[in-house]
Amino acid sequence: MKFDIGVILASGHEILSGLALTVLIWIAGSALGLGLGFIVATLRRYGGPLVNLGLAIPVEILRGTPFLVQIFLLYFGGPFIGLSLDPIPAGLLGLTVYGAAYYSEIFRAGYQSVPEGHVEAADCLGFGRIQTIRHVLLPEMALIVLPPAVNMTVILLKETALLSLITVPELTLTVQAIGSQKYAFLESLFVLALVYWALVEIAGQLGRLAEGYFSRYRTART
Repeated sequence: MKFDIGVILASGHEILSGLALTVLIWIAGSALGLGLGFIVATLRRYGGPLVNLGLAIPVEILRGTPFLVQIFLLYFGGPFIGLSLDPIPAGLLGLTVYGAAYYSEIFRAGYQSVPEGHVEAADCLGFGRIQTIRHVLLPEMALIVLPPAVNMTVILLKETALLSLITVPELTLTVQAIGSQKYAFLESLFVLALVYWALVEIAGQLGRLAEGYFSRYRTART
């Protein structure tokens, strides 16, 4: 036996197809999770004690259980409650909800980081709630929430590998299938590690660029 990565790379078309699906699910799941997490955090801040408690319970459950268990329950357990989803929609929904739980806590911490006096000043100027969120809270907490939000987005990227277990034909399932067909198990793992490492580096670099942009934007505003 010898290590020959070319055995895997010869199936480049299939690998690119799996990679494209991974990136698509990751971007869509992260964007939807970010939006849903922001809505949850905002409702918990302004919805009153009952709303806060009602949303805190599912958030803690989602944060306290492994993503693998959640997607198994969603995909295999969903039909028992009338929710039958194909692998790709199930994977996207699972990633969105899982990410939203963490993003909501990031935004909630961001809300709490803004001095209360700034919110009171907005009230004195006659700002409505939406105006206060848009012009006061979001700009001030952007730099605070950005690093943990980028970190969570990177985590979601790596979690997409688990979607192969519910037969989503993303990068992991595709490369592992090629490795099994060609008896190149070590090579397939090496390619997977290399591609995921590259994606994580790209995501991290984009996050740093976003931090620099918001930092300059905040400086310009002040």
